[in-house]
Amino acid sequence: MRVLGVDPGLTRCGIGVVQGSAGRALSLVHVEVVRTPAEDPLAARLLSLADALAAVVGAYRPDVVVVERVFAQHNVRTVTGTAQAAGLAMVAAARHGIAVHLHTPSEVKAAITGSGTADKAQVTAMVTRILKLDAAPRPADAADALALAICHLWRGAAQARLEDALARSRAARPAAAPRSTVATRTPAGRAPLGVRR
Repeated sequence: MRVLGVDPGLTRCGIGVVQGSAGRALSLVHVEVVRTPAEDPLAARLLSLADALAAVVGAYRPDVVVVERVFAQHNVRTVTGTAQAAGLAMVAAARHGIAVHLHTPSEVKAAITGSGTADKAQVTAMVTRILKLDAAPRPADAADALALAICHLWRGAAQARLEDALARSRAARPAAAPRSTVATRTPAGRAPLGVRR
């Protein structure tokens, strides 16, 4: 399976493509960080980012696109830019009919390092080791994008199998008999409201 991981950001957006499967060696296919100048108009920055994401999806044809789940931060401007970049990644995938999955930062850290509270240096070190890279991917946005892809390859496949099994189980169950709409009530229970017997 080929997975495109996107660490969304308006100023720096990490994009990483990893190939492999759970239990087997993973390999780096592509990694880059797309930058947009803060002084440029917002619409121009979004267009540059959209073009870059579309180019990567078109060139590498991933099976899945994985985006970091946006969570609330104290800086509203930062979270807004992150959400906009995440949306562009989802649109790029949707245009090609590619499934999109979201993972939280703590899910990714736990999958890569074994700890949901690992710092960026630990994540980068593990990504370098897992992909057998000669040098650590820089900046951290690049490593984070690769970590997202690795996380999905390791955890996402298992999650998809579980969801598929649950869906098949639900489909195989016989339909429940419709419930009767006539309630069994005592004579007192059938009395009009406000009337005592």
